[in-house]
Amino acid sequence: MALKKTLTIAGSDISGGAGIAADLKTFQEHETYGMSAITTIVAMDPETWSHDVNPIPLEVIDKQIETALSISPDVIKTGMLPSEEVIERCKDAYLNSKAEHFVIDPVMVCKGDDEVLNPGLVDAMIEHLLPHATVVTPNLFEAGQLAGHKTPKTLEGVKKCAEVIHEKGAANVIIKGGSEIEGDKAVDVYYDGEEFHMLTSSKIDASYNHGAGCTFAAAITANLANGKSPLEAIQNAKSFVTSAIKNGWKMNAHVGVVRHGAFNTVEKIDVADEQI
Repeated sequence: MALKKTLTIAGSDISGGAGIAADLKTFQEHETYGMSAITTIVAMDPETWSHDVNPIPLEVIDKQIETALSISPDVIKTGMLPSEEVIERCKDAYLNSKAEHFVIDPVMVCKGDDEVLNPGLVDAMIEHLLPHATVVTPNLFEAGQLAGHKTPKTLEGVKKCAEVIHEKGAANVIIKGGSEIEGDKAVDVYYDGEEFHMLTSSKIDASYNHGAGCTFAAAITANLANGKSPLEAIQNAKSFVTSAIKNGWKMNAHVGVVRHGAFNTVEKIDVADEQI
């Protein structure tokens, strides 16, 4: 039986925990055929683990996308996109493809950093990506940036950001609040323009969560390729990444990474879904 084909256009994390590596591992766990177009190569200083972001030349990105589109991906996902030009290329790639869905992981900073990679990225994402997004997966900081609000800290603030992002074109919005929302549960908020769903799981020591965001978006991508609805895709992805975080491990003195295969090999975690 032919597998569904999933394409990620994103950065390469040399440590293997996030970016392209996380996406391809997650695609494999969901039994889709993963492809990749690399936009940046991110290396780390072994002494401090500070990030060194190296963009790939635009013409090389174009050649990668051209190759991938010739194989007809069923769903396309984006990750780290280093410039407005690359963001526009991703929009063109989706519109020129036969892909049924477009998943946007609006990466704006490297984990551990607190400045947007490029101030023009947010406006470009709003203009070129949100109007075509089947699902967009911002964390709290990214949600605030896309909505033009301060980073939300409460459930009501998250809901307001989700409404604004939906109004800007994204068909489905899932904001990753995780353990940063007040309360004893890790909370993500889903909005489809009509209803809110609060996806909750027990809070976990998040020390080993490198790659969690990429893994979550990649799981949504694979689930959509395999025929799940957006809500079903997100619910499954939440369970998948919760297992990955719970079973994460310490990679070195600087960072701990998620275990991408935990949901299928260690435990299957159910996540509560409440309409709000």
